[in-house]
Amino acid sequence: MNGKTTKLVLVVVIAALITAYFVFDIGQYLTLDYLKGRQFDFQQFYAENKALTLGGYFVIYVAVTALSLPGAAIMTLAGGALFGFLPALIVVSFASSIGATLAFLVSRFLLRDWVQARFGDRLQAVNAGIEKEGAFYLFTLRLVPLFPFFVINLVMGLTPMRPRTFYWVSQLGMLAGTVVFVNAGTQLGQIETLSGILSPTLLISFALLGVFPLLARKGVDLMESRRVLKDYAKPKKFDYNLVVIGAGSAGLVTSYIAATVKAKVALIEKDKMGGDCLNTGCVPSKALIRSARMLSCFRRAEEFGLRRAEANFDFAEIMERVQRIIGKIEPHDSVERYTSLGVEVMQGAATITSPWTVEVDGRTLTTRAIVVATGAGPLVPPIQGLNRIDYLTSDNLWALRELPRRLVVLGGGPIGCEMTQAFARFGAQVTQVEMGPRLMPREDEDVSEFVRGRFEAEGVRVLTAHAAQEVKVEGEKKVLVCEYEGAPVAIEFDAILVAVGRQANVKGFGLEELGVRLDPRGTIETDPFLRTNFPTIFCAGDVAGPFQFTHTAAHQAWYAAVNALFGQFKKYRADYRVIPWTTFTDPEVARVGLSEAEAREKKIAFEVARFELSELDRAITEGEEHGWVKVLTPPGKDQILGVAIVGSHAGDLLAEFVLAMKYGIGLNKILGTIHSYPTLAEANKMAAGAWKKQHVPEKLLGWVERYHAWRRG
Repeated sequence: MNGKTTKLVLVVVIAALITAYFVFDIGQYLTLDYLKGRQFDFQQFYAENKALTLGGYFVIYVAVTALSLPGAAIMTLAGGALFGFLPALIVVSFASSIGATLAFLVSRFLLRDWVQARFGDRLQAVNAGIEKEGAFYLFTLRLVPLFPFFVINLVMGLTPMRPRTFYWVSQLGMLAGTVVFVNAGTQLGQIETLSGILSPTLLISFALLGVFPLLARKGVDLMESRRVLKDYAKPKKFDYNLVVIGAGSAGLVTSYIAATVKAKVALIEKDKMGGDCLNTGCVPSKALIRSARMLSCFRRAEEFGLRRAEANFDFAEIMERVQRIIGKIEPHDSVERYTSLGVEVMQGAATITSPWTVEVDGRTLTTRAIVVATGAGPLVPPIQGLNRIDYLTSDNLWALRELPRRLVVLGGGPIGCEMTQAFARFGAQVTQVEMGPRLMPREDEDVSEFVRGRFEAEGVRVLTAHAAQEVKVEGEKKVLVCEYEGAPVAIEFDAILVAVGRQANVKGFGLEELGVRLDPRGTIETDPFLRTNFPTIFCAGDVAGPFQFTHTAAHQAWYAAVNALFGQFKKYRADYRVIPWTTFTDPEVARVGLSEAEAREKKIAFEVARFELSELDRAITEGEEHGWVKVLTPPGKDQILGVAIVGSHAGDLLAEFVLAMKYGIGLNKILGTIHSYPTLAEANKMAAGAWKKQHVPEKLLGWVERYHAWRRG
């Protein structure tokens, strides 16, 4: 008998048994009234045939739970009333666990392969959680089930949990509840209705059951903490509640939150306050992009009815303006500001020497918790000969005062694309080299092609599928050799900007010596609460991943701070459900949620509603009628799965959709919201309108047309 036949036979047998249960109204025998009415007869039979009665009761109980039939609770009460506390407890405990395991195995045999094949990508996190902490999850559900027991049995069968684990955890987890119900059954003669079970004594029992999972979780945490921390001496007193290492976005927000709730917090920074975002990332790059865009506007003067417009500039002055912009924002992140907020700021190199101690320039700080917020730095690939030249990265780019005549940009991600366009607009001959098949690989292909076309129209030489192999230096001549379709391609340059990504700063401050684990991406491994494998050490920002954005770092900082300070009472899982990002090319590219490629990869059905900005009045008046708003929704529904916007101020336009996704607002409500005219924000409403047009009720409109015709006579 093959697998399909076996499954079919099993389904038929189960269906027949369940049908018989309802057809013959077997449920009438599993009611409190029936059992109370026959209580004397049952007890007399039991007195004369103990083994037979216990055996028959055991078999029936197993069958009821295995088939997920109603009546198990009544049978438990009846067992207590008929057999007494201890015999009923033993029989019910084993029968319920065996029946539950049989239901678990049936669910696994019939459905698990199909479910995992169909939804495997979306179940990865669930499967990982079950493999890691499945026993505790099941134990908690058995104590106070969020779902009925039969649902737990069937659902767990679809997961990777081992049957042996399922059985013993069920046996242990259901024991407390079984004690309560069997005890209630022993008093069955005094109970008139099911509501009688809720006596003060039993209410206290159920209340204890409700608290027990929390106590169990605390116990598990305590045991795990003691195991990890047993080799370290815990200070008797602590200098600080929290020590934060790194004064970038994550570190600043973490220390700010800690100071706000009156914790004593130290913030340690070995370089500049504000981190990469202020000094070498977001702020300087956007200032440079703004100047480059102004030049682009001058060159487009005729589009706006201007006969001529010229702009003379000195690149050094452009770069000095960038520094002035940094200087204007600097006070927001300064030592003085954070000191005034109650944060003790220390300049120096920090080393974590134990789960409770951090050393700064010879001084040892003791602290209840540590938050690592050391950020990330430019990733430099091992290209032969690259170390023979003074290559540029996002760190040292801002020291430039002379525009490179020929610039090679390595990398087609956000940083590479932003700097490619900016330097091309200043007049550099830019060649952009990307190893992958297209620019901006995290976006859909239509976005990649649009950006590439825009760059090439502005004079950029875009080389995709080109793998950088070697940098050759011959006197004053510098050449990058790439491989393209098996053949070498030589590119002469005066300067090269390496922008292929960023790697977490995890070395040089004690993580290796302490044994803090890293994940395969090179970031610090954390649990959902942003704890490392040491329960006193948390992290946030680029060093933690999975998203290396300034706004995500600030988002994580709240969770790291609150969990570090108050985790003994309540912990919060970091929420990554709605993460937006923007690439500040011209036009901008902004996205939140699923892309089309991701939806296909995860086998999520979707529809696309698209509105072209060439149809938007404000975009036309601004001369920015290029790009689109694209919204992904489930078939026939207005729920937003993802949004991609290409266009002027796309990052600003995206905010409405971020809010909508965060709070479950659909396209119908966006369509019903008044947007000022004429504004770019109307594009969001128009995209919602495009979705609505795709779902016009044609049959209903046909009847409406007939109604109007009838009204006209």
